[in-house]
Amino acid sequence: MLSSFSLAEKIIWNQSHKTLRKTTVQLIADRRSLDRVFIRPDDENSKKTLVKYMEQILFGLHDFLNRHVGVTEEISITELAKKYMDVEISEHPQKNLGQVIEDIIQDIAPKAVNVASPYFIGHMTSALPFFMVHLKAITAALNQNLIKMETSKVLAVIERQVLAKIHRLIFKQSPEFYKAHVQNTRTALGAFTSGGTTANITAMWVARNHLFPPKDDFSTIEEDGLFKAMSVHGTDRVVILVSRRGHYSLKKAGGILGLGNKNIISMDVKPDHTIDIDKLKQRVQDLKRQGRTKIAAIVGIAGATETGTIDPLQEMADICEQEQIHFHVDAAWGGPVLLSRTYAHLLSGIERADSVTIDGHKQFYMPMGTGMVYFKNALALDAIAYHAKYVNRKGSVDLGIKTLEGSREAACLILDAALKIMGAKGYALMIDHGIETARAFAQKIEARPLFELMTRPVLNILTYRLVPVSIRKKLETATGEERRQLSQELDEINIRLQRIQREAGKSFVSRTRIKLTPEDDFTVVVLRSVIMNPYTTEIILDDILDEQEQIYKRF
Repeated sequence: MLSSFSLAEKIIWNQSHKTLRKTTVQLIADRRSLDRVFIRPDDENSKKTLVKYMEQILFGLHDFLNRHVGVTEEISITELAKKYMDVEISEHPQKNLGQVIEDIIQDIAPKAVNVASPYFIGHMTSALPFFMVHLKAITAALNQNLIKMETSKVLAVIERQVLAKIHRLIFKQSPEFYKAHVQNTRTALGAFTSGGTTANITAMWVARNHLFPPKDDFSTIEEDGLFKAMSVHGTDRVVILVSRRGHYSLKKAGGILGLGNKNIISMDVKPDHTIDIDKLKQRVQDLKRQGRTKIAAIVGIAGATETGTIDPLQEMADICEQEQIHFHVDAAWGGPVLLSRTYAHLLSGIERADSVTIDGHKQFYMPMGTGMVYFKNALALDAIAYHAKYVNRKGSVDLGIKTLEGSREAACLILDAALKIMGAKGYALMIDHGIETARAFAQKIEARPLFELMTRPVLNILTYRLVPVSIRKKLETATGEERRQLSQELDEINIRLQRIQREAGKSFVSRTRIKLTPEDDFTVVVLRSVIMNPYTTEIILDDILDEQEQIYKRF
């Protein structure tokens, strides 16, 4: 193929054979450089540098990150931005591979965020098992495109098998069902996506389309559009119901699908932050009485992003079954808990869903950019099938016909290998550790006079805040405007506390806003902790609380 690049001699990089940092030879773009750069390391020094660092990353990832990153260097984003103002692409190469690698290790990595640190407990991003880096490298090297059999072959077959394994974990259908569908090219049990957002959008896309079957001269919503679908079916409004803890990707779905994000209706939650079933039932009946409003889906949450709470899925399934409404469960966070024999019962009812979202890059501990969406009905994805003459032709057996994304990497290879390496019990050990450590953290918070536990962990997420004793005493009797003002004072304290701890770079918790009670007309700032690193210990959690107390005492 290289011989066909007639203009490549003018644009491809030439790498120096001199030492990495001491080279003074000008780097030139020419054809000779192309052959060297495209198919092998550009020189021995670059190769040695690559091997030196990649060996550490591949076989001692966490030690490497702790040496080179910590959590992050104490430097502001404003200061960092000043160093990245040049927007001109140089005509000739500026550095060779070895120099670029050294720059990344010495200058960039320390200023990134070491999400692998056991002191990083603020977001749904954590340490990767070391073998994930190997698998990601292999996946990149193979560079398969799962849009089509012609660009993936056996990987397309593996993808169907992996999808069936997770589908079985969720829906628990019969062996005969999976025998019929695991490699059936006319059906689809689900799809890999770029993340939970696209998985949720895909589920709502399918739900919306099934809401408007063919009628009169209306064929499908994909062909004739939403306006005609609503007109023919006598509909003025389409809504989706989800609790206030619902992920914002559902709002995006409302915008993208033409429903309007105002029609993603946020339902009130109970004091435990799960959806209020009585109010959900009432809202469904109210919408039905409007006559010209259709409910596309009701969404249950299995691991809320802010609080980790799980909606009463069985009761929500009862409502959807009775009213013939699409039931979607957003288990982007909590889905892998099904692998735990100890805690799988917390997701009881998920098997009754019509569709389920799970994120691979959360509690499957995969690299960033992997989501999945599953459907109980193996024909559900037919509602969003698209074809192209050059790739997903009609009559072809490519799973890319039924996915929101076009080109997709072979994330299935990583999950398939991870399941083989870890086993269900291996994943369960990490999941159980996170849940049990979060419960221990809650006890530590309650034992300290300076802190108040805000949401008790159901899974491995909890929220809390720092409350000085003087303000705590006032809150015991405060009502109305005084209570609001005291809450605003606490907001300022906790925002400042979180910012200082974050910028210090030793440890990290995030923050969000929630209502203290469902009746409140204001929200309060809370610190948010996500325990998913298997090396986050109770001693480390004490260190984090100690640091927060020290920060507060200083200001």
